[in-house]
Parts: sequence; structure tokens; C-alpha cells
Amino acid sequence: MSSSRILLGVNIDHAATLRQARYRTADATCGRFIEPDPVELALAAERAGADGITVHLREDRRHIQERDVWRLRESIKTRLNLEMACTDTMVAFALQLKPEFACLVPENRTEVTTEGGLAVTAQKARVRDTVAALTAAGIKTSLFIDPDEAAVEIAAELKSPFVELHTGAFANAFFNPVGARELERLRLGAALGTRLGLTVNAGHGINYVNIGAIRTIPHLHELNIGHSILSRALLTGIEEAVREMICRANE
Repeated sequence: MSSSRILLGVNIDHAATLRQARYRTADATCGRFIEPDPVELALAAERAGADGITVHLREDRRHIQERDVWRLRESIKTRLNLEMACTDTMVAFALQLKPEFACLVPENRTEVTTEGGLAVTAQKARVRDTVAALTAAGIKTSLFIDPDEAAVEIAAELKSPFVELHTGAFANAFFNPVGARELERLRLGAALGTRLGLTVNAGHGINYVNIGAIRTIPHLHELNIGHSILSRALLTGIEEAVREMICRANE
């Protein structure tokens, strides 16, 4: 791990999940009786020291809605990281929105949350074109990939300046012997990405328990964490939950 502080991007998708569970048929996304407001949560996370706010505008709009993203763009003081599928529709939206960062992720309507990294080998041309279009607009791109040698090498070939290593397999195996093997894959992937000139982020399934092991991954620039922080926030409030995660990431 580098001597500099690991940054924290807070994913606020599941604040919208809670809102949509009750108000998905409402004619607005905030105001009056509609709660919680993801934007208010994002601003509180920033006050607690979050370095950025992450949202995933999914094709099925199961949580975050377009209006949420526009309000975030207008309101937050740090930087907006838009997780997005590699589609023409989402590229057009991103080019209008102009977030500071865009992370290209896979998307499957039947999944509970993002499962696995982007299939960069199978859709190399599409990913290359998307990275080029976003880069030309001044948007820094990241590819959400599994920590495999081939995927990391292709990410560098496609000229994406950032990768976000998918930590889900490690998180799911944390309490059994496979966890150590998955952690080593992440370490090797991060080291290779750095050698190839990529800035390495990580995310998915990181929580207040396994983050101690995550810290041992070399060269980490930023962690993107959502579910665990919002779960802790139900007990402590969002600001305390964010502060604690920042501390644990940098002990």
C-alpha cells in the first residue's frame, strides 16, 4: 500500500432503494413526504470526509433515478462518479451530465447487485469506443474488472486511466480458506495494474470487517463502498459511519 491516504467514494444507491420501496410510483423523487433523499445523504457523507459520491444509474431504474443524478451534479462539492453500462444511451447521458468520473460496469436485470467484472475481452471494441468518447469529453474513465491478468492488460490497452478491481469474490469468501486466494488475486492484479500505468481502485462487498485485509492490497487509490456504510448508518448515522470507514481504511 502506498503511504498516501486511501480515498473513499461513498455509493448512495441504496438510499434510493429504500425510497423506491415505498415511493416508486410517486411523481417526484424528493420533497414533501418522500424520503429518504439520496442527495441529502450524499451531502452528509461529504461533511464527514467522503472524497466522492458514487451512483449507478441502472437501465431498470431500480434505485437511483435520472433526477437524483442531476441534483447530485448540481449539489455535491466533491466529485461525482457515475457507474454506467457500456451502452449508447448511457454514453449519451454521461456526455450531457459530464461527471468527473465514469466507471463502466456490467449490468444484468436479474442480478441483485453488480456481479463480476466487465467482460472487457468479449466487448473490447465497444469498451474502447466508450472510453474514447468519455475521455474526449473530459470524463475520467474506470473499468470495473475482475483482478485477472488478461483483464488488467486489456484495460491498459484500452487507455482507461483507472481500473476498479471487483472485490466481491474475496468478500464472499472472506470467512473460508478461499478468501486468502482471492485476496492474493487482488494483490497481484493491483501490482500489475500499477506497473502498466493504471490507477487502481477497488470496490464491492467491502465492509468494516474485511477492510483490514483490503488495506494490504498494494497501490490502492480509492475504495468505493455503499451497502456496508449505509447499513452502519442505520445505527450510527451516516456521518459517523463514513468517518469510521475512512479511519479503518487508513489505520
